[in-house]
Amino acid sequence: MIHTREEYEKAQDELKQLERWLLRLQQDHPLPEKGLTRAGVRKMIARLHQELGVFEGSQEVRQPEPAN
Repeated sequence: MIHTREEYEKAQDELKQLERWLLRLQQDHPLPEKGLTRAGVRKMIARLHQELGVFEGSQEVRQPEPAN
């Protein structure tokens, strides 16, 4: 789980790397092969999206919007 701003930024960087990796896999190997699959990379991406969302939600709860 992501608990700090630093962990959040690292997770965003990891997400970008995984998305680039998935794109390369799709281009280099259009048909699935044995080993690490595109589905596995997608699962890692989904996990990071979920963790980022939980962290962002917790930050919104801690920092209410200013009144207009």
